[in-house]
Amino acid sequence: MGNREDLLAGAKQCLYEKGYLRTTARDIASASGVSLAGIGYHFGSKDALMNQALFEAIGEFGDTMESSLAVDTRLAGGSLERFEAVWAQVIASFSTHRKLWLASFEPVAQLDHVPEIREFFAMAAQHSRTGLAALFQGVDEAEIDEKAARTLGSFYYALMVGLLTQWLTDPEHAPTGRDFGDALRTIASTIGTGAPQPAAAEVAGGSQ
Repeated sequence: MGNREDLLAGAKQCLYEKGYLRTTARDIASASGVSLAGIGYHFGSKDALMNQALFEAIGEFGDTMESSLAVDTRLAGGSLERFEAVWAQVIASFSTHRKLWLASFEPVAQLDHVPEIREFFAMAAQHSRTGLAALFQGVDEAEIDEKAARTLGSFYYALMVGLLTQWLTDPEHAPTGRDFGDALRTIASTIGTGAPQPAAAEVAGGSQ
């Protein structure tokens, strides 16, 4: 590889080992075997190099995720069984790619300061919404229109980000795919009745 590729490889290594914000230019130079001057020559700045490394790492991870989330074709699209099975596989990926998930959270704090990061995450979110909607519904991404991506895709994406946050902070008590399925069953049955559910205090009082 040339110096540019070596620098990117070193930056990715640092991204996994030290995180986005804690990595210094010297760390990258040491990991890549390229001089500090090489960072400025090829990328302009350490931040620009780290951003490129992050973008490539997330892109590579996305390709891996798409190929690994192969749900049993016998599970009907949109079914609760498929819903639970997909979440089980997503949760498994959290453990396998924990360092990248952690590293990808750090740059979110820079969204108001680095337009490139905001644009990248906005595009990534849009792609994720379409991909998740297709995965859970059991159809090709080409069949997911703008409305489906905005509604179903946004719902699944919000669940994924929330689940990831819980899993990274407290994996022992984070919900499972079955927990999500049970929650969805409860919500569906509550909405189906159209009746308000009693408060916990009322339930307790009525049982005395």
